[in-house]
Amino acid sequence: MKKKIYLKDNSVLKDFYKAVQENRLDRVHIPHSDVFYVRIAIEDRSGIRYSLERIETAMKQQGWKK
Repeated sequence: MKKKIYLKDNSVLKDFYKAVQENRLDRVHIPHSDVFYVRIAIEDRSGIRYSLERIETAMKQQGWKK
């Protein structure tokens, strides 16, 4: 089983292209667009910017499914 690579919040696109270049795209975890939208909504309301991984984990714990 290959270990998933989580993209860094501040360089998602850069990390994605690097994975393509290195032929390891199958190991990259790209968060669903819902995760990005929820993070922005939380940041707008609270002023706190959580990591994509933390937001995705919280959404899954609350019953969110892709």
